Amino acid sequence: MADLQDDELHTIGELDGIGLPEAFQAGPYKPVSDPGAAPMDRAHAILAVHPVADGYSGLPWALRHLSWYDLELGESDVDTDVPRLQEGHVGMLFCSLHLPEGITGEQIVVETLEQLDLVNTVMRAHPDGLRIVCTAGQATDAHKCGRIALLLGPAEAAALGDSLGILRALYTLGLRILTLSGVSWASEAGLTRFGEEVVREMNRLGVLADLSGAGADTVDRTLAVSRAPVLFTRSAAGTLRPHPANLSDDLLTRVGTAKGLCMVPLTPEQTGPSVNDVADHLDHVREVAGPECVGLSGTYDAGTAHPQDLGDASCYPHLIAELLHRGWSEPDIALLTWGNVQRVLRTADFTARALQQRREPSTATIAELDGRSTAR
Repeated sequence: MADLQDDELHTIGELDGIGLPEAFQAGPYKPVSDPGAAPMDRAHAILAVHPVADGYSGLPWALRHLSWYDLELGESDVDTDVPRLQEGHVGMLFCSLHLPEGITGEQIVVETLEQLDLVNTVMRAHPDGLRIVCTAGQATDAHKCGRIALLLGPAEAAALGDSLGILRALYTLGLRILTLSGVSWASEAGLTRFGEEVVREMNRLGVLADLSGAGADTVDRTLAVSRAPVLFTRSAAGTLRPHPANLSDDLLTRVGTAKGLCMVPLTPEQTGPSVNDVADHLDHVREVAGPECVGLSGTYDAGTAHPQDLGDASCYPHLIAELLHRGWSEPDIALLTWGNVQRVLRTADFTARALQQRREPSTATIAELDGRSTAR
């Protein structure tokens, strides 16, 4: 079994001595809005070119409870449908495969597979509005064709069933993000040896690590082991609003250094009850982690409340108008809404292609590395 040892853990630009390809380098930004126009008009103009990549949607699970729905014409029983996504200039959704509490063991694997199947079914039923994607390039192509890109994930770490083979199978089915928490190998105690091997195999495949809600030791070790950027798909600034999933300034600084991505959720519990509160968190994350390391997560259809004027997926222009009013530049907004997610996806894909040249699929088991059985 090929393995990457700790002393091999370098940054992506150091893989085999090669640097990032030209597509990763930022070119000169071309303004797309009239600086003298009203903030809302400018927001629509910017979002038409740089749409929102929404880092967390609970739509798959929400749809499981509806006997019939039509996302193409509009669906009042959910927060998300094609008309509202288009009105809000959403270009990409991360479709969460997280499950309600109480589902355990093999049932998690089964339910995750069923949600993957559901998303594919939904996409086939709405081909004029939705398209499943796996890469940044495919997401851009979908946007240019007038479709909303659906990226599968995050899923729960327990969906692997402690098996790297299942990880590869889920990847083949389209999974691209995995949340590292809630399992023996990624817990409050940190990553075990098997957990580190999972991260390495994720890097080799191109599956991104989501660390929102992960234990501090798991975050620390994942940042050390992973050669690809990490995500925090639902994390705001802990300095402004204490919450288990929000990040301290020290951790935000480390996310910035690692070129990861903190995706701020639109929930009163984590960011506050108003657009101004959400903007405060975005200001803070941008200041501490840097403009290249902040993104957005609507968390629509995830069973949470939302701030005033941000009640569904159509409301993103209100938030962008507030940021323009605060003096955010067009380039920084373009990074926030679309560019940062594109950069992370491209880097993960580039990392995977580089690692596949030097590392075979791992055949490690949890019993071999951690000395424990996978029996439940």
